Amino acid sequence: MASTDIPLTSSEIGNLWMTYQEKTMLLRFLEYFLENAENEEVKQILKATYDSSDQIVTTIKHIFEQAGAVIPLGFNANDVNKGVPKLFDYLYEPMFLLMISKIEVPLFAFHSTMSYRKDIRELFKQLTAESQEMYDQCVQFLQEKGALSRPPYMSMPTEVTFIQNDNYLSGFNLFKDKRALNAIEISLLHHSIETNLTGMQLMIGFAQVAHDKKVKEYFVKGMKLSKEVETTLGEFLREDYIEPPATHAGKATNSTVSPFSDKIMMYLTNLLGSFAVGSHSLGGAFSLRSDLPLALAKLAQKIIPFVKEGGEIMIEHGWMEEPPQVEDRRQLTKT
Repeated sequence: MASTDIPLTSSEIGNLWMTYQEKTMLLRFLEYFLENAENEEVKQILKATYDSSDQIVTTIKHIFEQAGAVIPLGFNANDVNKGVPKLFDYLYEPMFLLMISKIEVPLFAFHSTMSYRKDIRELFKQLTAESQEMYDQCVQFLQEKGALSRPPYMSMPTEVTFIQNDNYLSGFNLFKDKRALNAIEISLLHHSIETNLTGMQLMIGFAQVAHDKKVKEYFVKGMKLSKEVETTLGEFLREDYIEPPATHAGKATNSTVSPFSDKIMMYLTNLLGSFAVGSHSLGGAFSLRSDLPLALAKLAQKIIPFVKEGGEIMIEHGWMEEPPQVEDRRQLTKT
């Protein structure tokens, strides 16, 4: 039996549907960025990402058509407005793609572990590789331009040691100084702050151009929440005399003319918020100093209702496309 003759499983349908939403969103942003990008190398990265994403969307359409499934709506030309002033300045395009790649790489790798049909496994393997390549290109370019801070350097370990007592786990000892952050904790903090900086500029830009009053107020909340995340996590680094990541590039301009629909901006914000919750959960799980998981959990407790509010706004405006759903047997068997 050919791979394509095997019915799609629920997880494969759901993951393909999610990928279609994310990729059609990305295509609309890429169309806008391609129109405004000034650096030729950036244009090449954007064009390569556009072509690969467009091909993936076509492939998913074909898979759904073969399976007799309706094609999702996703996002289309109505969600991007060309010919408007730039909303973000110098080098924001590769910073945006770097942020997206940090979502896509683990997401598509995760989807591949939930795929059983050979062609679907191959598709998510391809998606993971393409997202990793996008990450590599953006990191290389931004480092060459001096627009991306490397994580902090530290002395090389010269011997193997073991934790001697549970003081290592304490971050709240009133009578002793906290231990210094370890390499794993620094890497997680740096990653969260770096991604949040790009997201914060996105929220600033979105807040300036949103049409709907409630949507605009929501993005202002996103601005303030992003600032709180950066300040809170940055303080952990500063306590050990480590400067948090920063960049001179990728700021929001003073434009108030929207390149995007409120719908697509809300979707992206909801996507980023959901992954922020996961990132903070991961950071808490791998942090051994007790004050770090607590701080990350407190931030997650603020991000979760923010994401929920965004979902409610999208539902209120009819912007949230419903994922494929299993048959409601309780409803079907009612007498």
